[in-house]
Amino acid sequence: MIAATATATEMQNNFGRYLNLVMSGYEVIVTKNGKEIGRFIPKEATVSYLTDSLIGILKGDYDLDKEKAERLIEKNGPID
Repeated sequence: MIAATATATEMQNNFGRYLNLVMSGYEVIVTKNGKEIGRFIPKEATVSYLTDSLIGILKGDYDLDKEKAERLIEKNGPID
């Protein structure tokens, strides 16, 4: 996917232009103070974007309760 970059101010002042880019298939990366804060992507790309971000998490057997418990321990320490 082809990407364009815009500052938050540029996005605010030229929203129609960036909306047209997204409608044409472009991804628009929005920055503020030099840091990426968000992305606008075409609707058709949302499912692909989500599934691509989950690759590796859902491979093989996945035990949701076990994952939750492990993350709670990582965050809060072991429960005595």
